[in-house]
Amino acid sequence: MSNALSLSQRRALRALSLAYFVQATGALSIAGSLTAISAAWQLTDSQSARLLTVFGLTFALAAPLAQVLFGHYRRRQQVLSGMLLFSLGAFAFALSPGYGALIASRVMMGLGAGLIGPVLVALGAELTHEQQRGRAIGIVLLGVSMASLAGIPLAAWIASLWGAKVLFALVGLISLLSGLNILFSVPSGPEGTPIHLADIAGVLRKGEYLSAFLVVFFITAGVYSFYSFIAPLIRDTYAGGTHAVSAALTVLGVAGVLGNLYVTRAAARLSAEKLLITGMLLLIMDTALITMLPKILSILLLALVVWAFATDMLWPSQQRRVVELSSTKLRGVALALTSAFMFGGIGFGSAVAAWIYPLAGFYGLTGISVAFILMALLCLRLSERLRKLPASEQAAPQ
Repeated sequence: MSNALSLSQRRALRALSLAYFVQATGALSIAGSLTAISAAWQLTDSQSARLLTVFGLTFALAAPLAQVLFGHYRRRQQVLSGMLLFSLGAFAFALSPGYGALIASRVMMGLGAGLIGPVLVALGAELTHEQQRGRAIGIVLLGVSMASLAGIPLAAWIASLWGAKVLFALVGLISLLSGLNILFSVPSGPEGTPIHLADIAGVLRKGEYLSAFLVVFFITAGVYSFYSFIAPLIRDTYAGGTHAVSAALTVLGVAGVLGNLYVTRAAARLSAEKLLITGMLLLIMDTALITMLPKILSILLLALVVWAFATDMLWPSQQRRVVELSSTKLRGVALALTSAFMFGGIGFGSAVAAWIYPLAGFYGLTGISVAFILMALLCLRLSERLRKLPASEQAAPQ
């Protein structure tokens, strides 16, 4: 059987990738636009960072519950509904009169993303044969890397030039257009798989699954405890302004895309576990190096190349590993829980950063980032050990 993707498959996967781009940009542009958001609503940096926390924790709860309530619907229908809700949340953010309304709008965006994120990967996997699955997942998740490459730096530039309100109005508009693209490019597909709370509990009771979800939780907590404060770090530690932040975000984006492209090709010959271990070790060593190097902006930008390359090796490898772990019946709930733990980690990491940064500054953030990634490595080792046990012995300890 040929491993080549057809034209219609490539078109559909690109539409899903674009949807991931829009979601990731809207969700994570808070980090690059922290200063502009704080200025627009007279907030502290910690208050603005908590908007990322609110989104992450909302998504973490919404992703699995959305599969319980709506998992029986066609996956494309779930994505289109999520894109509409995400768009409305972005428009509400742009029109928010105060901090309470900002939080409510981020909850709305998190609910919409809970319908989008887990389903995009599952839908992309369903469009292709098993031999093409690693490549298809890589194409869909390329949207996340492209958000880092272009979306988040562009968002930071728009926010600094025209303000955060214009930025989120554009996010809302592009989200609507992306939904239309999916409507016309992606096949409707079969009915979704009904998911029950008992299914979620059953998956979480399996040690190999729970430990796999904790891998992504600690990875994202480690990454976002540093990334969520990238703008204040550059401002306070490296004496850089708006252009320096945009340059750092661009460097992160370019290197991240390279990491994603590397994984897309390496998936044919390297296991997901090996790619995860390599990416996490690179991330630990580079973060430690950033801590020790002179606080010169050009040196930071060079170090961020490795940091972003390593980070974007991790996302597709983790998703691939969960797909390989799960049966067809459990794939939807497993991916929903993966996304839930991912954004739970984002919310937790950014919340820890908002608490640590005023107390311990730059060194506090890098230290906690390394600690979280070490926890992810331990969870991966545990997950692999449990994966090799007989099914009767895989239940998590009661």
